[in-house]
Amino acid sequence: MAEDKGKRDSIGMSMKGGRTNNGFVQNEDILEMDPDPGSPEDSPQHNAVDIFGPAEPDLKNVRPYAGMPKEVLFRFSGQARYRVPREILFWLTVASVLVLIGATIGIIAISPKCLDWWQAGPMYRIYPRSFKDSDKDGNGDLKGIQDKLDYITTLNIKTVWITSFYKSSLKDFRHGVEDFREIDPIFGTMKNFENLVAAIHDKGLKLIIDFIPNHTSDKHAWFQWSRNRTGKYTDYYIWHDCTRANGKTIPPNNWLSVYGNSSWHFDEVRNQCYFHQFMKEQPDLNFRNPDVQEEIKEIIQFWLSKGVDGFSFDAVQFLLEAKHLRDEAQVNKNQVPDTVTHYSELYHDFTTTQVGMHDIVRSFRQTMDQYSREPGRYRFMGTEAHGENIAKTMMYYGLPFIQEADFPFNSYLSKLDMPSGNSVFEVITSWMENMPEGKWPNWMTGGPDNDRLTSRLGKQYVNVMNMLVFTLPGTPITYYGEEIGMRNILATNLNETYDVDTLLSKSPMQWDNSSNAGFSEGNHTWLPTSSDYHTVNVDVQKTQPRSALKLYQELSLLHANELLLSRGWFCYLRNDNHSVVYTRELDGIDRVFLMVLNFGELSLLNLKEMISDIPTRVRIRLSTNSAYEGREVDTHAITLDKGEGLILEYNTRNLLHHQTAFQDRCFVSDRACYSSVLNILYSLC
Repeated sequence: MAEDKGKRDSIGMSMKGGRTNNGFVQNEDILEMDPDPGSPEDSPQHNAVDIFGPAEPDLKNVRPYAGMPKEVLFRFSGQARYRVPREILFWLTVASVLVLIGATIGIIAISPKCLDWWQAGPMYRIYPRSFKDSDKDGNGDLKGIQDKLDYITTLNIKTVWITSFYKSSLKDFRHGVEDFREIDPIFGTMKNFENLVAAIHDKGLKLIIDFIPNHTSDKHAWFQWSRNRTGKYTDYYIWHDCTRANGKTIPPNNWLSVYGNSSWHFDEVRNQCYFHQFMKEQPDLNFRNPDVQEEIKEIIQFWLSKGVDGFSFDAVQFLLEAKHLRDEAQVNKNQVPDTVTHYSELYHDFTTTQVGMHDIVRSFRQTMDQYSREPGRYRFMGTEAHGENIAKTMMYYGLPFIQEADFPFNSYLSKLDMPSGNSVFEVITSWMENMPEGKWPNWMTGGPDNDRLTSRLGKQYVNVMNMLVFTLPGTPITYYGEEIGMRNILATNLNETYDVDTLLSKSPMQWDNSSNAGFSEGNHTWLPTSSDYHTVNVDVQKTQPRSALKLYQELSLLHANELLLSRGWFCYLRNDNHSVVYTRELDGIDRVFLMVLNFGELSLLNLKEMISDIPTRVRIRLSTNSAYEGREVDTHAITLDKGEGLILEYNTRNLLHHQTAFQDRCFVSDRACYSSVLNILYSLC
């Protein structure tokens, strides 16, 4: 019975209608006409499935339609009217891709290197103990810095630079670190630091910190282990036998401390003398010991892993000393040797910038490069080498194919104590003429180890000095308070026992005219505030249209928005005892900025004598006297008051750096040209 049913099903399948399935057809004109039910096409014989395989379809009268089978598709795809457009589109696509790839490669090839974050805007240097007190103990702290980040952003700052905050027993907190991996409790906790780093990055800013690898505190665990000859720490410091006679130490040689007297100190525990370039509480590490170098490398890695964007390595010229321990030569050979006690009385040929010192600094760079591989996370490295001449300072830039510091910090303007056009000009040209090709300059007007600008030069020069550093090529660096013209405090009734001269420029930041200048809500401050804080403070100057703070903000904004200042050529035109005149210009931009800065008494300048094709009248883009901004001046006779500065703007196609007469007076760090059509910079110009 089942067998008979199977046969009937088989016959049914073979006799069932089997018309071609044309799928979904949108064009009704190409649908086949329904056959007559009585026609032969509907007969079982015609529609039976061929069990030996499909018959070749008849496609002569079929046109393309959606859902057509491959046999129909292949028939039409080979026709010229379909094949040729398809091939044309294919090769156009290939050609377009190749053109885009070529254009991309070409643009990359001719484009100058983009400015990195440490080049793109000013740095703001903070002495943390004096910036803002958040816990009412009279000492500035990390939380206080975080609370004032909004203010820092109003200055158009790109980088926050915080000086030493490591755990230290010394009052000044700049030297003599007890633990390089700990925050001194006076500044807060490691959690406070981590919060500060996150907040700085949230604001789009970067953070660099001080690091002084040359020495530690004598209370550091390494020194305690070294004086007891414990394991590998035995030679972590520089020890040498010395003799004791009648309670007096006879040192191994005549080497002197930076602060005067012998740089050797007898340790009764080890019964030897240890070497210290600075205070006796700051013994020098032995960088000829590979274990010491490895320790410093791990400390650098520790802070980089915390999110720090860079370091300022201080006192690096002292990292190595000569092994032979010979006496250093006296400046005055006729002076009795026993009376030579001041650092300046010796030539320090055996205790500074020794062979191998730069190799150590380069090893710092290599360690930081390991953390610079992530896009946008380049780690900056700067060096401070106080007292070095210009030739030795330039060596910290590195060699042509061996990178060292991104730049050594330029503190020469911070040491000017007499304002004059000639002295300012000498600082500018000595750096620009000696700087290796392709390197980046920087300029700072103050710091924690120098008198404040107002106290050195006078308050009438604050604005013109800020205008100078923001219009020179390179990175401007501002010490906290210089933007409002703070001055040194008077050296009276200071509770600190540290060197008083180093404290005068570290007074609390002047935020407003409330108690303690808004620095602290406590009953006392670690240093007194300056007596002028009622008029020289942030709150007052925010509302004054001609204040130092307002001009600083305008200068920093101009620096951020103008390619002429960030990428342009620098060409100096004239200097004398009073004034400095220079231009900033860029190929592809038909505008020129002409800076006229007066560092002397009342001056009258004829710009036509300096630039023959300058227009008779030019516009004042920015002035230290805001009342003049937007006005035009006659270039035949420009009068400048004492400490006055002008940024003039005019149009020209005859740029100075193309003229033979000015070529030896023009400098550029990274040559670039601007295309106004494509709105890009390119280097082939």
